[in-house]
Amino acid sequence: MRPARRLTLTDDVYGTIRAQVMDHVVAPGARINIDALARELQVSPTPVREALARLEADGLVRKRPLVGYTAAPLLTRDEFDELVDMRLILETAAARRAATRATRTEESAVPAGDPAVPAADPTATDQLRAAATLPGPVPDAQGYASIAAFTTADARFHQLLAEHSGNRMLHDAIVRLRPHLHLFRLHFPPTHYRTSGAEHHRIVDAIDAGDPDRAEAAVREHLLAARERHLPYFGQG
Repeated sequence: MRPARRLTLTDDVYGTIRAQVMDHVVAPGARINIDALARELQVSPTPVREALARLEADGLVRKRPLVGYTAAPLLTRDEFDELVDMRLILETAAARRAATRATRTEESAVPAGDPAVPAADPTATDQLRAAATLPGPVPDAQGYASIAAFTTADARFHQLLAEHSGNRMLHDAIVRLRPHLHLFRLHFPPTHYRTSGAEHHRIVDAIDAGDPDRAEAAVREHLLAARERHLPYFGQG
């Protein structure tokens, strides 16, 4: 095991570089010089390489043979639409399963030989409801630092929703999209602060009621509303 101090250093370097990419301090498409970045951060190149490997998994940087790491380009309008379409497919399915499972919290409620929709964790709805409320902007912070807590909490809610679908492959597919990093690197609509939490709570209410149709509709409405909030970045509605 690596010492705790090393782990903390790597996490700190990862967070710093991620903020630079999110704030376009490292411009989209720009080459990332590991040695120069290590000097800037006053660390050895090793934690920088480790951080860049994590950012590559996030989709925020790319590694190319003979070139090294570059910051990923921003989403195009077509890629943005494809991301929304994929989320509509995956996250509405997750919500339906979570709502179905909410009515089957006891193992005895699951018919023998029918594991298609396993019983839910009885605390699932409580976990989702606690995660549904989102923090506001960080006072006196600028750029990504002001919205980092919001984006982390928003991602946590959607990951929990995927987790409580009971389907690990579905969960993994949703998490791998990393939509929050990509969308909020494009544009952060201030209206997210006022509306996303309320939309989350409507999703939880439907799941708590054990209503798959309503849960699916609530997720669809949330994702389409978020889509509309981001469209001004592209200059069209």
